[in-house]
Amino acid sequence: MSDFWICIGDIHDEVARLTDIPELAQASGVIISGDLTVAKGAPAARRVIDAVAAINPVIYAQIGNMDKPEVTEFLQELGCNIHRTVAELTPSVGVMGVGTSGITPFNTPSETPDETLGAWLDETYAQASQYDATVVVVHDPPFGTKCDDLGNGVHVGSKAVRAFIEKEQPPLVLCGHIHEARSIDTIGTTTVINTGMLSAGGYAKITIEGAAVQAELCIME
Repeated sequence: MSDFWICIGDIHDEVARLTDIPELAQASGVIISGDLTVAKGAPAARRVIDAVAAINPVIYAQIGNMDKPEVTEFLQELGCNIHRTVAELTPSVGVMGVGTSGITPFNTPSETPDETLGAWLDETYAQASQYDATVVVVHDPPFGTKCDDLGNGVHVGSKAVRAFIEKEQPPLVLCGHIHEARSIDTIGTTTVINTGMLSAGGYAKITIEGAAVQAELCIME
């Protein structure tokens, strides 16, 4: 029997389209890859989490660069934070997160040097060694893929994220951050999905059977 999870990201306070996601209530749970808010803190993040929980109460989430750092503490209090930590999707498959983003030109609330993102990925992945497979959730997409293309051939993703994927080859990496780059790509044997903004209709459906992880990029009607 298979489990399935729904991944969304870049919500930016806009929750109306949650009700347009097929099977959201029936999913094993919901993974949020970051940017719950627009430069806001815990009260705004709570409104987003409450809206998701009204449909499906099983949530794993992390901050993006547009969330204030205090949102991590809020998510920890709820028991649903995955930034720099590991949680269980099934007894065979874990999920880990590294939120925030690399340094941007826009001075957003939660930015992290790229080398630090790489160190966090290594540290957190080491915590997941008991699982047969690990789903990796990063807000910042890997450099040089469809998932970090601004739409004009300019790539602005994380080189550290890409190096981590090339080294560890997790089955699935979920990301966001670059709204224009909603897409699915591969690095070696790793599937990479940028779901884009929730308000634009993108989400991912992750199916787990045993230790096998499959995922598809979906667009709401």
